[in-house]
Amino acid sequence: MEPEYASGAGPSSSQPQQVQPASPLRDHSRHNLAASSPARSPIWSPKSRVTYSDRFIPSRAAAARLDFSILDRELATADVLKQATDREDLNPAYNLLLRSELLGSSCPGPISPDKVQQLEQLRAPASPGKSLFRFKTGDVHSPHGGPAAQSPFVVSPVGDDTAAGSPFASPRRAQRKIARAPFKVLDAPALADDFYLNLVDWSSQNVLAVGLGTCVYLWSASSSTVTKLCDLAPNDTVCSVEWSVRGTYLSVGTNSGKVQIWDVAKLKQLRTLDGHRARVGTQAWGGHVLCSGSRDRHILQRDIRCPEHFTAKLVGHRSEVCGLKWSPDDRQLASGGNDNQLYIWSLPSTSPVLKFSDHTAAVKAIAWSPHQHSLLASGGGTADRCIRFWNTANGTPLNCIDTGSQVCNISWSKNVNEIVSTHGYSQNQVIVWKYPSMAKLATLTGHTLRVLYLAVSPDGQTIVTGAGDETLRFWSVFPSAKSTGPDTTVASMLRTTIR
Repeated sequence: MEPEYASGAGPSSSQPQQVQPASPLRDHSRHNLAASSPARSPIWSPKSRVTYSDRFIPSRAAAARLDFSILDRELATADVLKQATDREDLNPAYNLLLRSELLGSSCPGPISPDKVQQLEQLRAPASPGKSLFRFKTGDVHSPHGGPAAQSPFVVSPVGDDTAAGSPFASPRRAQRKIARAPFKVLDAPALADDFYLNLVDWSSQNVLAVGLGTCVYLWSASSSTVTKLCDLAPNDTVCSVEWSVRGTYLSVGTNSGKVQIWDVAKLKQLRTLDGHRARVGTQAWGGHVLCSGSRDRHILQRDIRCPEHFTAKLVGHRSEVCGLKWSPDDRQLASGGNDNQLYIWSLPSTSPVLKFSDHTAAVKAIAWSPHQHSLLASGGGTADRCIRFWNTANGTPLNCIDTGSQVCNISWSKNVNEIVSTHGYSQNQVIVWKYPSMAKLATLTGHTLRVLYLAVSPDGQTIVTGAGDETLRFWSVFPSAKSTGPDTTVASMLRTTIR
């Protein structure tokens, strides 16, 4: 740094120079630094010759006032503090902003209100009355017009957030990465390409059940072993499979309208339940109660502890019932049909307590939120393409999202407040959504035909999707639960055949 010379002085001088006083303070400083120094020197004597050195000690006016002025000390102290505050490099908010922009480091914690105010001053333009460097395409002040230009800090950690919600108020959380490719693929020959069927389900015991043609196969995610449970040939085919809550029983809906109950551990059929006159395309377990929906437009309620084939018949749909889901507390049953209707049943009543008619296509995709009571999501078919949210406590619609393609399945994550949906015509994709903003977190592609089937692993991290291309694909989509537990994820990376 170059020294700050006093007015009329230079770095060296061979002869003494008379300096005009600029101010009382500066004149007083010069007198003490130059004239009085020889008087304090221990080797000074009256006979010694006066010698001037070429060394120049710069004078700091404010500091000198602190040293030699008693009356003006408070005023000088305020002057020094003001100069230090005005310097950007000593500004804590400026240092925080510079460090975040250049080094990418996040703030260690919340900042004080005075620093927040300093941050706002840094964001504000130096000359509010001028439009310097603001003319560009899309700027409201430019000749081209258009929407207001975004702040240059939009892509930075500062952004347009408020001070309370900005990264300076709390550390930034790294965005979760979702793999865009399946980590495992199973061949599923004869997997039906039928929108109204439900042929894939994952049990709480980590066993996947798949209906292929006339047979039901069990695939263990822990050992990757495949077991053939039953074969309905030659007179019947499988239309739906559904695990009981504990994963000990599997119900199989058939094309003939029968429902078979199987003990998986013993590979033994326990019961065959009648009552439907057409195929059983959907089922739902709620404790010991099993409900089945059929093409005959009826829903049968069955208590497997009772000898009767069914204990109640729910009548309301005017076309095939293709979606059934119990609420997490088993108090309400949601049903969707090919008549574009979504009904809510509260047993033991045999009439729907709520009717939603906003969908314009078949309602197969139904999911209850495990995080919020009475929150229901439903999806419509090709002519509708929308995911709708409902409050079943008061019967009001909450939101509607146009997905752009047929909604085949919806499932809510039990670990985080996110949703996964599978789609058919025309994009055949799998989408992960953030609720309630419904922002897309990931779009997964790979199936070549409609993604008609969806199931979630018991740990809530992995999903399996099935399509008419006769493949089952496993995706790692959701994070793990906060509480630790046994690892039940699917670990194999090899492509195998399910039978």
